[in-house]
Amino acid sequence: MTVYPLALHFGWLEVTGYGLMLFVSFYLAGWAMTHELRRRGLDEEYAANIVIAAVIGGLLGAKLWYVALTGDLDALIRRGGFVWYGGFIGGSLAVMFNSWRQRVPIRFTADLVAPALALGYAVGRVGCFLVGDDYGIPTTLPWGVKFPQGLPATTVGNLMQLHVKFPPGTDVNQLVAVHPTEVYETTLMLLVFWWLWRHRDHRHATGWLFSCYLVFAGLERFVIEAFRAKDDRLLGSFTLAQVASIGLILVGVYLMQRLRTGEPVAPAMFLQRKGPPPSESGPKSS
Repeated sequence: MTVYPLALHFGWLEVTGYGLMLFVSFYLAGWAMTHELRRRGLDEEYAANIVIAAVIGGLLGAKLWYVALTGDLDALIRRGGFVWYGGFIGGSLAVMFNSWRQRVPIRFTADLVAPALALGYAVGRVGCFLVGDDYGIPTTLPWGVKFPQGLPATTVGNLMQLHVKFPPGTDVNQLVAVHPTEVYETTLMLLVFWWLWRHRDHRHATGWLFSCYLVFAGLERFVIEAFRAKDDRLLGSFTLAQVASIGLILVGVYLMQRLRTGEPVAPAMFLQRKGPPPSESGPKSS
């Protein structure tokens, strides 16, 4: 299958598939948190505050991480050039700061955002697929995908620069099919979202659900990296993302053990809903 970048043009404005799905991912993450706050009878505006903090911190962190890795300062003013782990760290710090500022227990916020993070990430990877970014190594499987205008195009020459090996004499301009790792990640993280969503009412200490997310997210990324075309190999065949994944897994396992038992943390007074829920705020017929 051959996939060309998706772009919508509205006069001078161009909306790429990545930008569109990034918007959808934040929207759905906000929806998931709003639904949970409503279910608990808490102030739903907190979800919007989290999304705003995550957008600002996440985009800034993803961009700065990319610049730190590549040394490409020009990427600061380009549309592309983001790294997920940088976005995760930047977004997490911004959300924690917002939680502290509004005097909401961080562990409560962590459990609230866990399913939303998985859902948002899954949808965001669709955007990567639509622009031909973050794809995998060559494959002969039936679902292999060619990106003739990808970032970069899946030619032999470009893949060789990502440390993919080909037989000597292979035409560097040859277009080859690669693993659609973006689709793999979307599928896996939707399964993670489904599991986290079903375990929102866990009987462990507050924060346990987020620790599960850390383990799942780390495992998912560690496995997917084995199929990715990458140029940041460390310690032999291990990538920088795999090293970071191991860190996430270890932290998640540690927190899971610490939070297996304990009293739930009550949300702060800020989250107490003001007035009746939206479904009950309208005039009632007599």
